[in-house]
Amino acid sequence: MLTDDGKHLYVSWEEYHHLTERLALQVHQSGWEFDQILCLARGGLRPGDVLSRIFDRPLGIMATSSYRDDGGTLQGRLDMAQYITMPKGELVGRVLLVDDLADSGVTLRAVVDRLRSMPAITELKSAVLWVKGVSNYTPDFYVETLPTSPWIHQPFEDYDTLRPDALLKRFQL
Repeated sequence: MLTDDGKHLYVSWEEYHHLTERLALQVHQSGWEFDQILCLARGGLRPGDVLSRIFDRPLGIMATSSYRDDGGTLQGRLDMAQYITMPKGELVGRVLLVDDLADSGVTLRAVVDRLRSMPAITELKSAVLWVKGVSNYTPDFYVETLPTSPWIHQPFEDYDTLRPDALLKRFQL
């Protein structure tokens, strides 16, 4: 649900899953075949996992981080992991890069540039759930464009502030 001022988008679990499934259908209907999926942690973990299951393709993970200030709402310096985790072998062939969104586009562009410099990758396409209006990068596949570039409140964000002691209180009778 987008707020009246266009500055916040609140997404339920049901909506999140529906968007991920729509992304899978879009990739499928494109006819593009790929060998592996690489998701960006943390935002791309959930959609990457679902797409990996739907397409029955191996899932690799690359950790990136840029949101860390002001409770994770201000973008800072981009950090990219030196290594990519794969279940076996290395990242090769046709690769689908998955993240949750193209916010400013800085992270996706930097990762795409890095991956394109890897000779073992023969073809690379990117997929996200949302593209914000301020993004300087447009993925190959995306479900929604958000012209007002709202802050997206994803359903799992409750865990960002939930700590073990508060969780314990939930389950005490």
